[in-house]
Amino acid sequence: MAGQERAVRTRERLIRSAAETFCREGFAVASLSVISAQAGVSSGALHFHFGGKAALADAVGGAALDRLRIIAGVASREGAGRLQCLVDVTHGLALGLRRDVVLRAGFGLGRDTARVMPGGLREHWRCWVEEAEKARELRPGVAPGNAVTAVVAATAGFEALGSREEVWLMPRTIARFWELLLPALAAGDRLAALEPEGSSGG
Repeated sequence: MAGQERAVRTRERLIRSAAETFCREGFAVASLSVISAQAGVSSGALHFHFGGKAALADAVGGAALDRLRIIAGVASREGAGRLQCLVDVTHGLALGLRRDVVLRAGFGLGRDTARVMPGGLREHWRCWVEEAEKARELRPGVAPGNAVTAVVAATAGFEALGSREEVWLMPRTIARFWELLLPALAAGDRLAALEPEGSSGG
């Protein structure tokens, strides 16, 4: 059991070190020797856990997706409407991108031309917005596909801009986006109850 725990901790250190290196240098330039040294493990240990840099990038991407699912799970509490859930998830995601290097690296790898990785964010957004439409939360005449396009594009923009200037990921920035978008999306009887700055549990 102790050996298994050490292996798990070593793997986690390598994933974090890889995330930090990918964020700092990009996938193409990132060096396995730097990653292993920064994690405090030997090159042999790195290759024991991961076949190479591509496998490490896949692991970072998988860990980032796990973090995104946790953020979504916290926001998707019982009783919350789908639109408020979507607002809360974007706030949670922005906070995660500010604080969690693994989450940042996962998204960064998704737009790194040297290592394009499939991302789950767009699919999650599509799911949530489609559920909002099924729950009759969208204004009559609003096409769910148009709502998906707006939210996904904005989210991608906040993430990319936020990687250089943190102000793009600050709560007030996200709230201002929702202040602009919610009146165009939400059914009139639901708009007043929505909180662009995120609900107290979001």
